[in-house]
Order: sequence, then C-alpha cells, then structure tokens
Amino acid sequence: MSDIAQYREFWPGTQPNYLHAPYVSSVRRSPTKPLVRAPHTLSEVTGPSWGVKDIVPGAYDLTKQHGGSPIGPRIVVSGRVTDENGRPQTHTLVEIWQANAAGRYLHRNDQGSAPLDPNFTGEGHTLTDEHGDYRFVTIRPGEYPWGNHHNAWRPAHIHFSLFGPAFATRLVTQMYFPGDPLLAYDPIFNCTADEDARNRLISQFDWATTLPGESLGYRFDIVLRGRDPTPMENAHKD
Repeated sequence: MSDIAQYREFWPGTQPNYLHAPYVSSVRRSPTKPLVRAPHTLSEVTGPSWGVKDIVPGAYDLTKQHGGSPIGPRIVVSGRVTDENGRPQTHTLVEIWQANAAGRYLHRNDQGSAPLDPNFTGEGHTLTDEHGDYRFVTIRPGEYPWGNHHNAWRPAHIHFSLFGPAFATRLVTQMYFPGDPLLAYDPIFNCTADEDARNRLISQFDWATTLPGESLGYRFDIVLRGRDPTPMENAHKD
C-alpha cells in the first residue's frame, strides 16, 4: 500500500469552509471535531470508469429533452477538465443540474411560487473528449429566494459534478455568471476564503462558442486534484 500515490492536500483557503456562519445550515452540519485524514487505498485511486454506453444520447442538450422548447435564453457552457499538472482528464463524467429560467427546480422540495417549465427538467450529463473538453447546451437559470436570511437570493448558477479518474478526485461545485450583482451577497459563494479561488467559480463570457442568433457562450474550465508521485515514479526523475 505504501507505493500507492496519494492525492495532494488542498491549498489552504481554496476550498469552502465547513463552517461559515452566514451560511446558516452549515452551522448545524459542519464537523465539531478535527478531521482525521485517512491515507488513500487502492479503491480511492482507481475508478470508476465511464464510457459512451453509460451516457444517454443527447443528454448534453437540456433544451431538446422534451417535446417543446423550454423558456429562457439559450446558452452554451463548455470548458476543459484538467488535473493540477495541466493534464487533460479524458472520458470523465460531467453532470449538471440547475433551476429553470424562473428560478425553480423540478424537485419536490422546491415549492416556491415561481412556475415550473414542462419542457425543462434541468439536468444533463456528458463525457469529456480526448482533449478533456466538454459542452452543454441549456438555458440561463434564474435567481431565486432561499430563506437563509432576510431578503436572501441565490445568484444564477449551475451545479456541476465530476468524477475524474478516481473516487478521490470527485468534485461537486457551482458555476456562476460574470457581472452578477448578487455574488457579493451570497454566503455560499463567499465561504471560500481565497479570493482568487473564489473567483474561479465565475464563468467567462466566450464569444468563440456563441452561436449567432441562437445562444451566448460561457467557458468554465475545471481543475481536479492531482496526485503526488509514487516512489517508482520518483525513481525515474532526474
């Protein structure tokens, strides 16, 4: 087991704090004792693996999953998935879920007053290609009130889940939109202490992927954690 390469620890401040008092629900669910770091075993550094047979055809396009067209402005969200060494993460499962254009999720726990859209489920998935690139077609989600504090509103955002090459690399995060004035007031966005790391959660407007007369483009590159080299790998370095 000592020859199994361990994944690097996160840089301080680059991950959301478990306890962030302005994010009210984190007070109840954050750890009350110091965390114990367990070394990764073979099961954490291998798999799961995904292939084309695991993907629903067309699941990357959230605007064409029903008989009609969903309400809201079309957007293309694309980017590249790499590890901390800049290596593309190929054939990686990328999943997204989001609110509709009115700011409501198709979920039994969302009983807000905003309307549901019968032509928008709000979830999709795809695999990265041989270059680590992914692409989704969807609609821009709406902002919504969420009851965390007085007059609390979540900025427009899309949830991402990526598995990467192993269980230890799985990432669940959120993508935000540039210029959103609600970001300054959102405790979930602001619970990451490092400002540079926090701002990497904001996508970039991407003219190159904007489709004329159809949809705006946004780029959201994602970096998954890398691994420390094994003793055998170190032996081959100069």
